[in-house]
Amino acid sequence: MTTEGIEAVFLTTHNWGKAAKFFQALGFELEFSTDHDSGQLRNGDGPYVFIAEVPEDQEPQARLVLKVADADAFRRDPAVEVVTPFEDTHYGTREMTVRDPDGRLWSLQAPAGR
Repeated sequence: MTTEGIEAVFLTTHNWGKAAKFFQALGFELEFSTDHDSGQLRNGDGPYVFIAEVPEDQEPQARLVLKVADADAFRRDPAVEVVTPFEDTHYGTREMTVRDPDGRLWSLQAPAGR
């Protein structure tokens, strides 16, 4: 089993409110916000954007999230470097981090275990 394309874009920011307003000005609609300065926006049927505020001493980052239907059935090619194996997240999914040949990190996201 391989990935099923881009599921989401995960962004960190120093100002959740300004970042959310920026994406709303570009046509994204707020699907939900949390009580800890983060939330999810979507524009049409495309991937969602999840934004989380981080402290000023952390550099804002962006990471693409690739969809995986079943973490247990996923078989990685040896060309894919695993940084962290599939782990349960606090938001109800399982996530693996991989590194591409240029050093960029990517997230593979699957539904929580069955």
